[in-house]
Amino acid sequence: MTTAAIVLAAGRGTRLGAASPKPLVELEGRPLVDWALDAALASGCAPVVLVVGHAASAVAARAPADVRVVVAPDWADGISASVRAGLAALGTDPEVTAACVGLADQPRIGAEAYRRLVAAAGAGGDALVVATYAGRRGNPVLVPRARWAEVGALTGDEGARQLMGRVPVVEVDCTGTGDPADVDTLGDLAALGAAALPPEPGDPSTETSPS
Repeated sequence: MTTAAIVLAAGRGTRLGAASPKPLVELEGRPLVDWALDAALASGCAPVVLVVGHAASAVAARAPADVRVVVAPDWADGISASVRAGLAALGTDPEVTAACVGLADQPRIGAEAYRRLVAAAGAGGDALVVATYAGRRGNPVLVPRARWAEVGALTGDEGARQLMGRVPVVEVDCTGTGDPADVDTLGDLAALGAAALPPEPGDPSTETSPS
């Protein structure tokens, strides 16, 4: 029995205002989707599914050979449509008992977050398992197979999170495993890039106080 990973990369990203499709916008010289796939693949989750929609061929071309690519035909309907497509692709695989869902526009989510959710899922039964960072819920979200039908019936620009007010939820602290920030604007992208840079020489924040 295994837990799969689903990386959602179907959106257009109109708020970003970039010439490229959002998943292909680069952070430190690599497309956002590459960072997200790296984390999913390194997590040990299998199989890894990449859900594409807008500019499907271009985004799908970034997937390594061991990643399943699924096209969400109704991707414009929102995140729920992409999650539904990813779960449908896994539905015929009886070995997959759960799926961890992550987003391509959160490139600093780490593999360890996926691992912690998988480790916590066994005791959670049919509960959704969600990563938290400094006490705030974020991604990825683990959806056990028992909840796939409910998630597949959702609509709008939100996935399994819509169920969290009415089904059991297990929170898993993933603080320190990565940065859960979304890239919604070019400013967000710049902030993530700046956060990864070493401090400038002479930066007062790097100086120690006299003892």
